Amino acid sequence: MNYEKLELGNLSSIEEKVFLHDSLNLTGCEISMNRVSKGYKVPFNHKHKENEEVYIILKGKGIIDIDGEQIEVKEGSVVKIKPEGIRNIENPNDEEMIFIVIQTKQNSLTGYTVSDAEIL
Repeated sequence: MNYEKLELGNLSSIEEKVFLHDSLNLTGCEISMNRVSKGYKVPFNHKHKENEEVYIILKGKGIIDIDGEQIEVKEGSVVKIKPEGIRNIENPNDEEMIFIVIQTKQNSLTGYTVSDAEIL
């Protein structure tokens, strides 16, 4: 079988964070589905050793703090953060925020879109 499938259901019902690496047997990246309740701020900052992250906001709005700079995000915002960027996310608003984070080793992509596809 050339695929893996996972049903998460209604995104508003997911736990705060669901990692997909193990569920989908991912080998090139980590993906997490995230839900931040209204008024919540993650209680710690973090950075990575090798992996960049891409945050894709699907619902709601909030703030991603990167190296002390507060970046406002909303539905449709996409933010890439380099590994060494110290980050945190918060939702000071009255509705939940749902987003995807894709994590992959910085500078590891060698082929993409047309250069990695074969038309059959």
